[in-house]
Amino acid sequence: MKNKKKLLDIVRDKIRFKHYSISTEKTYTHWIKHYILFHNKKHPIEMAKNEIEEYLTFLATKKHVSPTTQNQAFNAILFLYKEVLGIDTSEWNIQALRAQERKHIPVVLTKDEVQKVLQNLNGIYKLMVTLMYGCGLRMSELLNICLKDVDFGFNKLYIWDSKSLKDRTVPLPMKLKDELLVQAKRVEELHQKDLSDGFGSVYLPFAYEKKYPKAKFETKWQYLFPMTNITKDPRSNIKRRHHILPQTLGRNIKVAAQKANLNKRVTSHIFRHSYATHLLQAGIDLRSIQELLGHKSVETTMIYTHVVAEMNKAKVVSPLDL
Repeated sequence: MKNKKKLLDIVRDKIRFKHYSISTEKTYTHWIKHYILFHNKKHPIEMAKNEIEEYLTFLATKKHVSPTTQNQAFNAILFLYKEVLGIDTSEWNIQALRAQERKHIPVVLTKDEVQKVLQNLNGIYKLMVTLMYGCGLRMSELLNICLKDVDFGFNKLYIWDSKSLKDRTVPLPMKLKDELLVQAKRVEELHQKDLSDGFGSVYLPFAYEKKYPKAKFETKWQYLFPMTNITKDPRSNIKRRHHILPQTLGRNIKVAAQKANLNKRVTSHIFRHSYATHLLQAGIDLRSIQELLGHKSVETTMIYTHVVAEMNKAKVVSPLDL
């Protein structure tokens, strides 16, 4: 008699079936395991509304997690019940003490500060961060760009299946066009070498690989910013060339910011904040910026009006100085 699959293995299968990212897979399995251990390894099928509320309240009051972290745990548990166990939780009306949410005005860099960081980056990392700032991209969006996503004819960049599976286009920075053409040529040559070495496949989204089994070897699907080495895919164990890792890019940004002697915490996302703020300062309307950033609601974009308002406060002088 075959051994039954473990619950977490079923969770992983379901996550992969729904084509969620590997980072989501790790996050969801972590919180589901933590939820089960919190209740002394009781099977989730034997637990319901009260146990979920107790766990979420524990995270807020005892673990003092952030609202984002608590929501991650909550979403993981909801996924477990709805997608894995087939239980509808919509009528449970789950009420738990929520982690206190703080509204933070995002930190942004001035145009000069952006240039200082870029000047301390080299090679491919300089091109990547410049493009991230020039198009207002999230790090994940930047890393997942394929050759087919760069339209050199109409000078625009396609962002597919981004946050909330929202597609959009952004103008391609003309200052980067020549560099990007050179980079695309490099990728094409590298791909030809990989094919001759018996590799050359790339991860394809959704059920595309099943529908078009040869597409994974096509040049247009190759990442614009590939890794130096071929590595083993952690899910399929297939050896292929993946995109540059987030940790690698993040480390290069951190070192560049240190060299620039900036007294601000510089992360990849700060360039997206800076992009939006600089567009707003240049007179671009809020609705256009919302579309460029891919925000669902204009209210999310409005945070940048507060950033500009704070900057304008700096121009106000004391009445003693008038």
